[in-house]
Amino acid sequence: MGMNVGSSSGSGEPEVMMDVNTTPLIDVMLVLLVMLIITIPIQLHTINLDMPPPSPNPPTEEPVVHEVMIDFDGTIYWDAAALANIDAVNAKMQEIGALPISGQPEIHIKPNKLVDYGVVAAVMASAQRNNVKKMGMVGNEQYVK
Repeated sequence: MGMNVGSSSGSGEPEVMMDVNTTPLIDVMLVLLVMLIITIPIQLHTINLDMPPPSPNPPTEEPVVHEVMIDFDGTIYWDAAALANIDAVNAKMQEIGALPISGQPEIHIKPNKLVDYGVVAAVMASAQRNNVKKMGMVGNEQYVK
C-alpha cells in the first residue's frame, strides 16, 4: 500500500525538474537594494558656501592683490618680502581686516607642495580671525602629477 506522489511514466526514475531556482537571484537583488539605500545619503551631503551674488557688471578696475608665499621650510613671504614669524602675518591681516569688505585687497596664498600643512593652516586661520574675506589658494597646478 504505497502512495504514488507525482506523475510517473511507468519507469522507476523521477523526472528532471525544469524550473530555475530564483531564490539566490532574489537574495542578491535585495542585498544590492539595501546597499544602494544605505549609500545614497552619503552622496547627497552638501557644503554651504557663502558665495557672492552674481553681478552682470564686471569690475571697472583690477583689484589689489597681495601674494603670500609659503616656502618648503615654513618661511612666509608677503609680496616677496620675508616675514619674521606668524605675528607679522597677524599684523598684516589685521590691517586688511580693518578695511571695509568692498575695499579689501585680495590675498593669494601660494604654499609650496613640501611645506607642513600647519603653517598654511595658521595663515588661513589668521585671515579668518581678522575678518579677511577675499582670500584664495593659488598654485594648485603643482600638485597635478
